[in-house]
Amino acid sequence: MRYEVIVIGAGMVGTSIAWHLQKNNSNVLLLDKKLPGSETSYGNAGLIQREAIHTHPFPRQLTEMIRVLPNQGTDIRYRIPAILRYHQALLQYWKYSTPASVKKIESEWQTLIEHCTSEHQTMITASGADELITREGWLQLHRSEETLKEAMALAIDAREQGVEHNVLNVEELKAMEPSANFDDFVGAIHWLNSWQVSNPSSLVKAYAKNFQDMQGTIKESDVKDIVQEADGWKIITDSETYYSDKLVIAAGPWSNDLIRPLGYDLPLFPMRGYHQHFKVTDKNTIKHSMFDMDKGFVMGPMQQGIRITTGAEMTTMNAPKNFGQLNTVLKFAKKILPLEDAVESEAWAGSRPCMPDMKPVIGPANKHEKLWFAFGHSHQGFTLGPMTGRLVEEMIHEKPLLVDLAPFSAERFSK
Repeated sequence: MRYEVIVIGAGMVGTSIAWHLQKNNSNVLLLDKKLPGSETSYGNAGLIQREAIHTHPFPRQLTEMIRVLPNQGTDIRYRIPAILRYHQALLQYWKYSTPASVKKIESEWQTLIEHCTSEHQTMITASGADELITREGWLQLHRSEETLKEAMALAIDAREQGVEHNVLNVEELKAMEPSANFDDFVGAIHWLNSWQVSNPSSLVKAYAKNFQDMQGTIKESDVKDIVQEADGWKIITDSETYYSDKLVIAAGPWSNDLIRPLGYDLPLFPMRGYHQHFKVTDKNTIKHSMFDMDKGFVMGPMQQGIRITTGAEMTTMNAPKNFGQLNTVLKFAKKILPLEDAVESEAWAGSRPCMPDMKPVIGPANKHEKLWFAFGHSHQGFTLGPMTGRLVEEMIHEKPLLVDLAPFSAERFSK
């Protein structure tokens, strides 16, 4: 069978693209080696982050670089083989992280993030997934007056972009989350119009089911080769060959492996995260996800239990798991909440796709017709999936674009 569009990648981004295309009368195949919601979309912190108007630049201050170098931090760790393999992308990351560059990048990034909740709501409503969503915001905890004051200043500025917040003292935190121990904290930012998701994987699966209800097709296959033909594309997998008029690559950290044989080599690099769930008891019940700003980890209420999610580990895709960062995080997390019984026998690990200028690639390929890219969302693929899906559908069907996509073109790395 021939499809109008094949979307390779069944995470939040790829599933959202397929959904938007199918909703607008396309005949779409969603193709991946695992079913929707099984990889990075399964393991994130479960937040739709309307407040995420700022990027994460490479450390440039000497004090910050010295802090990271011992490789014992809870927020960021690295492995030497990954530094060597991705050194060119990391050098670009450092260059893009000057204050002037970050200011411009964030002004472009914010055009996407401002639509994240409204675009999710469209898909939530259509998919009947409202029971997975809590719209009471989340808590950004601070251990020092210095970091809290910096966060307060940024939060005040963010109001101009529609981001709402409250500042909480320790007593207000205790009233909001009585199970938690806030003795090591000085206060928090309560981000009010960001949303929590009780099961990120289930949300992606709900979107995927709704896509199927609209007569979209999902296939679980490992792509072996992509061939351009006179009238479109041939996708050869380990089980079958598929044909389409148009092709979208939205495979997250695996995207470069798919497009490199076609002559593209974008500076995409992975950042790994870990999580583990702990059984919920009367003593550790919480209502809000809580981000320890100074230690760089999130603890949140999930259907599977209390999820503890680490910051980032710079490593290669196939490197064995290293639980050192998670084990260090758990020492701090267990001072906040009584976490006793782990749900899984081994913690989960997954990789996020990152670009050196902290922006995703969303747009047409410059060497082939009827080929589009949508990847590199870093920590925000879950948040920006539906927005990306809308934009890709608008491009493919030559509609007016909701935002200017020139800053997200793949060609920015070939200039």
